[in-house]
Amino acid sequence: MTYAVKEIFKTLQGEGAHAGRAAVFCRFSGCNLWSGREEDREKAQCKFCDTDFVGTDGTLGGKYATPSALADRIGTTWGPESIGRFVVFTGGEPLLQLDSALIDAIHALGFSIAVETNGTIEPPPGVDWLCVSPKAGTDWVVRRGNELKLVFPQATMEPEEMANLEFDHFWLQPMDGLNQKANTKAAIEYCINHAHWRLSVQSHKLIGIR
Repeated sequence: MTYAVKEIFKTLQGEGAHAGRAAVFCRFSGCNLWSGREEDREKAQCKFCDTDFVGTDGTLGGKYATPSALADRIGTTWGPESIGRFVVFTGGEPLLQLDSALIDAIHALGFSIAVETNGTIEPPPGVDWLCVSPKAGTDWVVRRGNELKLVFPQATMEPEEMANLEFDHFWLQPMDGLNQKANTKAAIEYCINHAHWRLSVQSHKLIGIR
């Protein structure tokens, strides 16, 4: 298949259990919950996304015709260091495109693979770290993984209803936007009183990296 990629860049992971770790981010174009166009936001299933995943015009973005072509680009972006190779596939929704052939090509270069998904598509075998961030009102089918990251608050999606799912880490991430201050306060209070959950801070925004 041809992979449509918005951008590829090396940075530090800003969220979750791998926060602070060097990573190559490969952001696929497209999502199944929102077109990415502002005029469609109000009727989208996910209305609060803060990411540009439309098109292939970002850094190193483009159409990659083979798994090896995309894997090689990711490897070049990481550089010659062989220790700790780590790639995060994100989007949009990366599981619309990530497949076993690409996973095998990435593993052959010595990378561990993380995926950040909305949980509506089952991942292919071989993903090393799975972070699921469900959205209210969607057909959420991936109920196990390494991290559950719940953007908070969301109507009809209460943290207490998820605490018994099969995840290693449970994160509450305050919803961005006009109510971010109140949402952060509410998330802090919830985590203080429900030790199963930890506060997710978007540290990359705080320190000014992407």
